[in-house]
Amino acid sequence: KKLFDAEEIRRMVAHAGPAMKAMILLGINAGMGNTDVASLPESAIDFKSGIIDLPRPKTGISRRVPLWDETAAAMQDAIAKRPASQEFDDRAFLTVHRHPWVYAKPNGTRTDSIVLEFRKLMRRCGLYRPRAGFCWLRHTFQTIANDAGDPTATAHVMGHADGTIGGVFRERISDERLRKVTDHVRQWLFGEV
Repeated sequence: KKLFDAEEIRRMVAHAGPAMKAMILLGINAGMGNTDVASLPESAIDFKSGIIDLPRPKTGISRRVPLWDETAAAMQDAIAKRPASQEFDDRAFLTVHRHPWVYAKPNGTRTDSIVLEFRKLMRRCGLYRPRAGFCWLRHTFQTIANDAGDPTATAHVMGHADGTIGGVFRERISDERLRKVTDHVRQWLFGEV
């Protein structure tokens, strides 16, 4: 199974640096994967309303994500500590080398620093196991969010395509429905907070 349990995620969050903590929380709060968090523009984040609104980079499918207070606070902390970069000035998260966490170099090679740092974090926390990775947060979000009983809202948070007739005609999904999904996952992760 490609899942983390709640205790494992809490342990990783507790031991992560500012950027990785924010990215882990986005992984479980929003079902975001490596490229999703690495390419997240700061301009897509509305901290006042607690919403991220943008298409998913991999698919171009619209997604709207209500943020937990914990996720928003971790993101604000990471952004405040982010190194300056003229080239990538709108990215929410940058490595200490001032590059996106998933970065295509001019020679065409791709570096995914999330994979490398996440693996190190898992080892520090005593959670390392072969093939476990950051994308497991996305699997975990989907699995737990399904129990909220609104697969359409879950798919919208994750940026999944909906090829049904309903998906063709649907013009919006209310923030209340989206928040019920993300709040269900938050309850699973943190319990009564």
